[in-house]
Amino acid sequence: MAHDIIIREANLADVSAIMQIVKDVVPLMQAAGNFQWSDDYPNPDVFESDIALNQLWVVEDDGNVVGVAAITTEQYAEYAQLGWDINEIAIVVHRLAVSPHFQGRGIAAALVAEADREAARRGIKLLRVDTNSQNKAIQKLFPKMGYDFGGEITLEFRPGLSFYCYQKRLDPSV
Repeated sequence: MAHDIIIREANLADVSAIMQIVKDVVPLMQAAGNFQWSDDYPNPDVFESDIALNQLWVVEDDGNVVGVAAITTEQYAEYAQLGWDINEIAIVVHRLAVSPHFQGRGIAAALVAEADREAARRGIKLLRVDTNSQNKAIQKLFPKMGYDFGGEITLEFRPGLSFYCYQKRLDPSV
């Protein structure tokens, strides 16, 4: 784990640093065959909306924003392709990114763990996440964090791409 990291809710002053992370990450994603993000998504409007909804979190390392994730209850209708009940409230992690300069230091794991804490704070027992089928690094992380592979879906708003979905129950007896 990185030293002196702080996880906190994002604010509008963080948007330029968040967009720098996106700018640094997108070419690496695309070089690996992952076209989930592009030059126009995610954009400042998306992150500003997340901030307005109090659902965007950042990781700071020595005062620099080095990671970001939206921790929401927004589930895609396509999750139903897996037989998942999308009417059951769940915490869902979206827009997870870590600066390439800080990858491999536990930043993504810290953000996923924050989703667990947010679920616990809100009394929500189910967490879900999806990632592009080409994002091999994050696919290794989710099972380590207790998530079970749920299957593969397509998303109407990201045509031509496939996504792997994972979920985790905080109270497995339910």
